[in-house]
Amino acid sequence: MASSRKTIKPEKRGQHKISFNKGGLHASTGTKSSKKISPAKHAAAKSGKLGPKAKKQEMFYENVLKRRK
Repeated sequence: MASSRKTIKPEKRGQHKISFNKGGLHASTGTKSSKKISPAKHAAAKSGKLGPKAKKQEMFYENVLKRRK
């Protein structure tokens, strides 16, 4: 599964733009891109059971992406 690069522009003055691979957490948890990630897989990624990369992606999801909705 190929992830595409996405960039978030700053909302406030002093913030930097953020670029990341869209779909990276889905790939790390083994979830198809058309499905939602289950709460159990979110918890496993947050605890580090799926590896350090998945843990970082989960923290990015919670702290950046989830707050922008």
